[in-house]
Amino acid sequence: MIEISALQSPIHSQLAITGSKSESNRLLLLNQLFENALTLENVSNSEDSQLMQKALANKTDVIDIHHAGTAMRFLTAYFSIQEGRKVTLTGSERMKQRPIKILVDALNELGAEISYQENEGYPPLTIIGTKLKKNSITIPSNISSQYITALCLIGTKLENGLTINLDGKVISVPYIQMTIQLLNKVGIKAAFKGNTIQIPFTEVIQPQTLQVESDWSSASYYYSLIALSKNSEIKISTYFENSLQGDSALQVIYAENFGVISTFENGVLSLKHNPEFQLQQAIELNLINTPDIAQTIAATCVGLKVNCVLTGLETLKIKETDRLVALKTELEKFGAIITITEDSLSIDGYQDDNEIPTLETYNDHRMAMCMAPLAQLQPIRINNEMVVEKSYPTFWEDWKKLGFEIKSI
Repeated sequence: MIEISALQSPIHSQLAITGSKSESNRLLLLNQLFENALTLENVSNSEDSQLMQKALANKTDVIDIHHAGTAMRFLTAYFSIQEGRKVTLTGSERMKQRPIKILVDALNELGAEISYQENEGYPPLTIIGTKLKKNSITIPSNISSQYITALCLIGTKLENGLTINLDGKVISVPYIQMTIQLLNKVGIKAAFKGNTIQIPFTEVIQPQTLQVESDWSSASYYYSLIALSKNSEIKISTYFENSLQGDSALQVIYAENFGVISTFENGVLSLKHNPEFQLQQAIELNLINTPDIAQTIAATCVGLKVNCVLTGLETLKIKETDRLVALKTELEKFGAIITITEDSLSIDGYQDDNEIPTLETYNDHRMAMCMAPLAQLQPIRINNEMVVEKSYPTFWEDWKKLGFEIKSI
């Protein structure tokens, strides 16, 4: 357990954040599919991306990706087209509770040979690589975008390409758009129009160097900190105003609701608080396109004692933990009165709470990081703080640079 407390205010500091985990994992798999034609710079140093790289280089018949959900989805698709190779793809106990049936069903319909070793619909999986001959698939649209991205990435190597028809209202659109834009960037003429994704067979791509933009989900914790820290300024790199990442919506969300101003100069993002901003008593946000920043926004609201209604959160229940239940449990320790449904979280008032809260992380990196900005207001304690290694291994070192005292209890 650690205890975090603020030593200085206002904060003036500059940090460099590692590359986006989402972009990195997509590009790492593409690079493997196209025989290392890409030279990648600023690749994420997250545990997830490291596990992805190790799995792609692994020549054994059992591959353990631990807690890495993105790797599980992407690699299920990847190994399904490695003709003649048989692998067992497994993970942590929590990973064995995370559903993967929709992706497995889709791949098997395309001609894959994937079966379950333990429980139907869940890892571990036995995958026998084969040639997928079918070139179209219809899947529900209200599923994890990682299932869809996994199909998009391997579709580039199916001899007739792949058409993906999405049935119903599409959620997490920015993550699908990121995949299509990255494919376009390396020269693959993929398209996403309406509810249809077209992925053409592509034999080779031209050798090129790509810089991975830093992770906007990781930037969210600094937006929250600025919202809670008047007269502070934090500069972080490497970020671009016209980002491929859906979580860059932070710029608008935090400007309109919390008064945080974003400016860019030569890849450096500067965050400051607008001194003329008037905080609302309550806010309403639909986060269907940006579920990974929902925890940060909820914690910001608690820090500012703002009521809120956050909707579009249906995918939070199948993440590293049930994030809706976890948020309710932990934020109530700050006196917040919280109601959750299957796809929403509401805060409707606050009670006094003067104790130093001890917060659980549930093996969820974002539960640890979203709470950290609240230490600007009062000391907090966090159990199992090293879960941050999943996406942001240097998180606590960076917070020390900002002037926070972090000590073991």
